[in-house]
Amino acid sequence: MNKFTSLLRKPITGTIIAILMGFLCAAVILACAGYNPIHALSAMLQGIFGRPKYMANIIVKATPIILTGCSVAFAYKMGLFNIGAEGQYIFGALAACLTGITVNLSPWLEIPLILLAGMAAGALYGALAGWLKAKFNIHEVISGIMLNWIAMYFSNFITGMEAFHKPNTSGTFPINVSGFTTFFPNWKATEEAAQFMKDNPFLGDILRTDFNAGIIIAIALVLLSSYILYKTSKGYQLRAVGSNRYAAEFAGIDVKKNIIETMMFAGLLAGASGALAIMGNNPHAVLEIAAFEGNGLNGLSVAFIANGSPIGCIFSGLLFGGLLYGGQSLQYVVGAPTEIVNIMVGTIVFFVALKDIIPVIADKMEHRAATKKLVDQKEGASS
Repeated sequence: MNKFTSLLRKPITGTIIAILMGFLCAAVILACAGYNPIHALSAMLQGIFGRPKYMANIIVKATPIILTGCSVAFAYKMGLFNIGAEGQYIFGALAACLTGITVNLSPWLEIPLILLAGMAAGALYGALAGWLKAKFNIHEVISGIMLNWIAMYFSNFITGMEAFHKPNTSGTFPINVSGFTTFFPNWKATEEAAQFMKDNPFLGDILRTDFNAGIIIAIALVLLSSYILYKTSKGYQLRAVGSNRYAAEFAGIDVKKNIIETMMFAGLLAGASGALAIMGNNPHAVLEIAAFEGNGLNGLSVAFIANGSPIGCIFSGLLFGGLLYGGQSLQYVVGAPTEIVNIMVGTIVFFVALKDIIPVIADKMEHRAATKKLVDQKEGASS
């Protein structure tokens, strides 16, 4: 019993239980809707692991939400709720696209330049929300939501400008090929590449996708975030402010400065996410949008599933990407609505929010076991 209850107290246990409960609720809803839940969930798993290109596409889909999730998680350690990650993502993507269109250098210079442009734009946009919080005490949720809408309409305005708009399309010109992070973009169009893909089915299946180096950059930035939070004095200050703002201020920590710096770094991560999306995914351009793409907003779910851990966002981002991509199979194979996947994700987040109940259950189980043991001992002694 002690081993079992100690296992229940581990944070990862609550997350695993939440994920299982999400799948269970999806199965119940599918059954109520008249679908075979086993067939439906097996179709989803087939859509995730069935072919190498499926797994490659999941990594591509997960890359931006890993970083936006890390952006939310980083701010959350400071006690800030970065709901403005969507706007920071949009600004990062826009700055990266404009840089990639106007500048054409060698890939070794072009890719870092585009990435830095996206990071800088996201950082400035995040710092704006932090400044409003520090200077005027405007809650970051309010300013973040408003800034998201401003970013979307500003992006549409720039996209429609004659200098950047590609005729007969709803978006900008693509960035220069030297800014692509896709593996072997020029080689893929050759007959030699077609023959290689035919002779090597596994690698060929992957190379037919937009599989790119973005995941490597994303993981590096997540590791940097974790290092800053847990291995530096600045990270200690941020976590101290997040734990108790007034105690941190009494200890001499500049709370307002740390608020701005935290939102700036969170915006940097979200901006990097937008830049990587432009560099790694077709059409390598910014499109006019009537609603948010959701990469920034999905980062909220990724961060909560990861329990606010930057490194955990890598795994929760891959899980989220797998659910979103594999969920398409529910519609194609089974005919079930893709909203089932949204219900599953919502259920997982809901149970992650309730994860603190599990240690309480473990305590009650231990207390009940100890009481039963004491009663048995008394009965044994009296007999």
